Amino acid sequence: MTDTAPRYPRRAALSLLGGAVALAAAAPLRAHAREGHPTPARHGQAVAARAGHGPHRNARVEGLLARLTLDEKISLLHGATDPRPLGQAGYVPGVERLGIPSLRLADGPAGVRVTRHTTALPAPVMLASAFDPDLARRYGRVIGREGRALGQDVLLSPMVNLIRTPYAGRNFETFSEDPLLTAHLVAAEIEGVQSEGLIATVKHFALNNQERDRMSVDVRVDERTLHETELRGFEAAVAAGAGAVMGAYNKVNGVHACENEALLTGVLRERWGFTGLVMTDWSAAHSTRAALLAGLDLEMPDGTHFGAPLTSAVRDGDVPEAHVDRAVRRVLGVMDRFGLLDGTVPHRPDRDAAAGAAVAREVAEAGATLLRNTDGTLPLTPGGSVAVIGPTGARPLVSGGGSAHVVPEHADSPLDAIRVRAARVTHALGEDVFGKPLPASALDPAFDTEARRVEAGRTWRYDGTLTVDATETWTLVLHYSGTPPLRPRVLLDGEELFPVQPGWDEYFTGGLLTHADDGLSVRRRTLTLTPGGHRLSVTARGGDTGLLFRLRHITEETRAQDVREAVRAARAARDVVLFAYEDAMEGRDRTSVALPGNQERLIEAVTAANPRTTVVLNTSSATSMPWLERTAAVLQMYYPGQEGAAATAAVLFGERDPGGRLTQTFPADDEHHPVAGDPRRYPGVDGIEHYTEGVHVGHRWYDAHGVRPLFPFGHGLSYTSFAYRDPDARWTADGLDVAFTVRNTGPREGVDVPQVYAGPSPDLPFAQPVRILAGYRRLALRPGEERRVTVRVERRTLSSWDPELHDWVLGTGPRTLWIGASSRDLRLRTRVRVGG
Repeated sequence: MTDTAPRYPRRAALSLLGGAVALAAAAPLRAHAREGHPTPARHGQAVAARAGHGPHRNARVEGLLARLTLDEKISLLHGATDPRPLGQAGYVPGVERLGIPSLRLADGPAGVRVTRHTTALPAPVMLASAFDPDLARRYGRVIGREGRALGQDVLLSPMVNLIRTPYAGRNFETFSEDPLLTAHLVAAEIEGVQSEGLIATVKHFALNNQERDRMSVDVRVDERTLHETELRGFEAAVAAGAGAVMGAYNKVNGVHACENEALLTGVLRERWGFTGLVMTDWSAAHSTRAALLAGLDLEMPDGTHFGAPLTSAVRDGDVPEAHVDRAVRRVLGVMDRFGLLDGTVPHRPDRDAAAGAAVAREVAEAGATLLRNTDGTLPLTPGGSVAVIGPTGARPLVSGGGSAHVVPEHADSPLDAIRVRAARVTHALGEDVFGKPLPASALDPAFDTEARRVEAGRTWRYDGTLTVDATETWTLVLHYSGTPPLRPRVLLDGEELFPVQPGWDEYFTGGLLTHADDGLSVRRRTLTLTPGGHRLSVTARGGDTGLLFRLRHITEETRAQDVREAVRAARAARDVVLFAYEDAMEGRDRTSVALPGNQERLIEAVTAANPRTTVVLNTSSATSMPWLERTAAVLQMYYPGQEGAAATAAVLFGERDPGGRLTQTFPADDEHHPVAGDPRRYPGVDGIEHYTEGVHVGHRWYDAHGVRPLFPFGHGLSYTSFAYRDPDARWTADGLDVAFTVRNTGPREGVDVPQVYAGPSPDLPFAQPVRILAGYRRLALRPGEERRVTVRVERRTLSSWDPELHDWVLGTGPRTLWIGASSRDLRLRTRVRVGG
């Protein structure tokens, strides 16, 4: 039985290469709208009317298009150098004679990334942990206002790719492993961003679920998996009115995403009705004619393919000018929709730093996720003695690195925030990530490696010997001022240790490890040194402004020294708060779910010295915890933004209830998660990666395979307790209404996030997940308070993609519903017949 609604005209199926699958381009559209939002079909028609597409084109856009020369048209289809840069990621020049303004495009998953300071919001994964679309909408409004205030027109965010592997380096930039939660949050954030007049760009379309080989990997995926998992969030973004879509670097079933007609035209435009502009990720275009004809409109950051080559292709007759007009019409249509073609640029508001900071703190508190709390260790007692341990205890880890990194006007340290609340606070690094000075006795001839300054126009050289006494692992750490070409050249036994990396990767900085406390850039190199002398050569050039550099080291002995100091501090305090970190960055994936460096050893030593140890995790994604049972409490804070210190301390001392829940499953180790042990799933074999897990993403995979996670999807503790009772479910024409009562059974006010899960339909002829997230509700209750809650389960959520019909079909028949505190803590169960 199919779910019927008005249809788009059928077009011939577009087959994706690689054995491949016919995508939705062939399919009739049956609308399944998220509650309170227009269906994809109706939304597409509405935007088409506004943007000048479809049967009623925009007269202003058409008038401009008729007056543009070919060169002017093509100038609107690719990026260029900004004559007055503001530090943003990209620039598209306007056409001054026709009053078409330029566009500035800024990165911004967690704030607006420009030269000026701006509000550093918590990472999107922390926002998602609040399970609160209204909060996501306000998060978006902060970014939207600041983007407009800081001279920007287009936001290169939000990222909506699912968390498929715990190793993906940008998991902190996106929301969740779950398609439903992701769809709700991305729609709300886009509504917030665009309500302030900033054009939102949903990215990366599609299947950019890892950083490793992201420029070349060919993702092979079947039609049903694609629609039921990854595409759900993108469709919600289109339904919410996103002005732009960014194509991914990777291939999808043999075709680069930025020239994939099945995705860019068949799914995005013909099925979903998208009328905005489609741009490349930076340097993600691979062709001129194929990309333009497939549905790409804008090449960034330059005109490698859509500049002079496109001009020649049109003049030579290889590309019809009508295809150029189509792309220009889309670009101008979006500009007109946002009031940029009215003759004057819409009013740019002033920044509201106080309001941005307030939302940043609210998100950090709401997303704080308490994973473990034994014997009432938390909240801490104000006025006690606390040992703060770890480098991110004294230095805030505000955000991840890469294009997501935002430099705030201020960011206090957790150490300072804890000092305000405790009577006696000590601090120990536990792990010195920036290295210790090189011992003078190891260098011949000796030189000061701590503050070597090279004057402008001068060159300083060192040739000598570094001597070690035994075979051991050394990490040499270089601190330096200046840009990468002026980085000191350091050779050990003839090998250059810190070469300048090719491409964009050299410039992906931020997070914790890439800059020292005084702002110097930092690079590391780990190698095994044998006993004896090693030839060391350093060449440093002062350039135009001079250069300052330091050369330091980390060894097993320096690490042991750090641990000994931490243990002494732990023994002297009543409570320990140990901050652990993982420094994620665009352009690289993690190699393990374990904490990096010496941190596991540090946690084991500190918990042995003081069992009242709370571990605070400033990490990007799921973390394994072989040390878990030794700890008293574990608080997941991700990358909490500029107000993260205040939020962390407020939760630790019970001023706020930890309101977050996991949006991704935490595996026990590297051997037990959806892509473990199968290189075809990750990172791919011979450049090809297969999504053979199918629709069993995230928590669905753990249920399907009976694998016990470390912490399940949806998990998170409160400082109080909650009970659920009296479930009831009723079918309506638009979906299910699931009602139940929640009661706060504990002694204090707290936050609960009850979740509804739905079992499979007996009427569908293909394998389905054991259960799917069907809905949720975030609520705060006073002690003893109870509330009757109704969770709306959308018709689309109860539907599956039929690969034979190339369409959604409603999963009818009797279905089991569970209500619980996580995907594994299921407390109530009921049955309901779907479809009447």
